Amino acid sequence: MPRLTVTVITLNEAAHVEGCLASVAWADEVVVVDSGSSDGTPDLARTRGARVLERGWPGYSAQKNVAADAASHDWILSVDADERVPEALAGEIRALLHADPPAAGYRIPRVSWYLDRWLRVTDWYPDYQLRLYDRRRARWTPRRVHESVSADGPVGRLTHDLEHLAYRDVSDHVATMNRYTTLAAEQMFADGRRAGFADLLVLPAAAFLRNYVLRRGVIAGRTGFVVSAMNAFYVFLKFVKLRELEARPRGGAPR
Repeated sequence: MPRLTVTVITLNEAAHVEGCLASVAWADEVVVVDSGSSDGTPDLARTRGARVLERGWPGYSAQKNVAADAASHDWILSVDADERVPEALAGEIRALLHADPPAAGYRIPRVSWYLDRWLRVTDWYPDYQLRLYDRRRARWTPRRVHESVSADGPVGRLTHDLEHLAYRDVSDHVATMNRYTTLAAEQMFADGRRAGFADLLVLPAAAFLRNYVLRRGVIAGRTGFVVSAMNAFYVFLKFVKLRELEARPRGGAPR
């Protein structure tokens, strides 16, 4: 039966890390890679039995690959500090490993808590994430944001949810959107994508309708409406920032 290492990357996650590590205490090993926390995160992780590495920040994908490379075992479950592995998912993973997994990796549905509920509508659900993988056949691919695992082989799906405590509050949500849309715009610009008028007008509206109507945000009341509107604003903001990058003269100096 393959053994499992859980990997977590952290920066100032004292509010979350103990709950995260408690939910994966069943794993054979837990590796935490911390990038300079000032709130005691590494010490909290050690008290929960994790092996902690402290190093600088090379980017999301690179740091997650560092964690996987440091693992003692080839099967990796990568979780974020604000995520929890409930018992149903833990049992499914243990049963899969006991049977010797045939795939190179497995996508896990993720459910997020927002405002007042676990949200199982909009683009936020099932939000499949490839988090369980064999590091000999899979690796995190380099991107500025929304990093993902690329697998050399078949990829399966699990059925039980990974729980995500997405944001402390709406202000935290807005701040995170601001950071991520900057990274997303930079990634699109590097990939050669450019923003047209339709991107600014049509795509945000389409995102709202997809989330609120097609993805049934309407049945989640206030929460569904807020998330649908936020998702639409995210699309608008990243294309505004992409347009801003296009407008800069060579060298990045302001006009």
